[in-house]
Amino acid sequence: MTTSTATAVAHPNIAFIKYWGNRDAALRIPENGSISMNLAELETRTRVTFDTSFPMDIFDLNGTRQKGSSYERVLKHLNLLRGIRGISTHAHIFSENNFPTGAGIASSASGFAALTLATIAAMGLELTEIDLSRLARRGSGSACRSIPAGFVEWQKGINDRDSFAFSIAAPEHWNLIDCIAVIEEGPKATGSSEGHQGAATSPYQATRVADSLRRLDICRQAIKARDFAALAEVVELDSSMMHAVMMTSKPPLFYWEPDSIRVIKAVQSWRKLGLPVAATLDAGPNVHILCEAGSEKQVEHKLLNIEGIHQVILCHPGDKAALD
Repeated sequence: MTTSTATAVAHPNIAFIKYWGNRDAALRIPENGSISMNLAELETRTRVTFDTSFPMDIFDLNGTRQKGSSYERVLKHLNLLRGIRGISTHAHIFSENNFPTGAGIASSASGFAALTLATIAAMGLELTEIDLSRLARRGSGSACRSIPAGFVEWQKGINDRDSFAFSIAAPEHWNLIDCIAVIEEGPKATGSSEGHQGAATSPYQATRVADSLRRLDICRQAIKARDFAALAEVVELDSSMMHAVMMTSKPPLFYWEPDSIRVIKAVQSWRKLGLPVAATLDAGPNVHILCEAGSEKQVEHKLLNIEGIHQVILCHPGDKAALD
């Protein structure tokens, strides 16, 4: 019997400039680039064990044996990675998240980043960060952004070789806080992979994509200059543009819930009263409220006084995916 194992930890990320829609769905080549921040307090920890005695592949997530679409998606990625080494040995994948899974807090990003790194290590390979990012992208587009550290940009590229993510600023560059207002903890009805397929049916997608280079430049410069006002403006615009595409796709996709809108309006009112905050939503109902360090407790207190919020999770900029 031959056994090899490795464990990796990766963080989900919050997208400032969103990824929505693919030029190539099979390779997950996006229509536009994106920028995000890793979330330090949230993590996926994944152990991959190869053993020649295993009769089949096993995937356990948060203590539950997986089957169906969840299992098939992970198995597809595992097969891609096994192909690099040219092996067919079965594996046991044991993965745990310390945050709600499938609820629009990028669990697939951290999940496939951790799976990629752990699998590559368990096979005895060492790859560059760029190649790890490329491979993670194949499992989940946003997973490529969970490989590098801190503030990360995903260049869209035109093929499998040049579509990858890289760090544009270290975690310690800017102590931004993501205050996540958790409205729903359960899995969303429509997953992001399914939602991406409908992006092209919206009449607003082409406009969103055409303007993306401008938004990316504003966001990138705001991060480098630590300019919160500029970041807040472009982040909220980009979020609204993505959700406008979702709502006008065929069939329409509504991730916002009434409580989501209540939080968005509250954030707007707090800003008018002098509190520097910004709201953004990924593909889910939970609202991410960005602020600079020193304001997070005030934001948390205000959020917990809003009806419909189950909890508030405070996150600092996170590090790169790493072996444990």
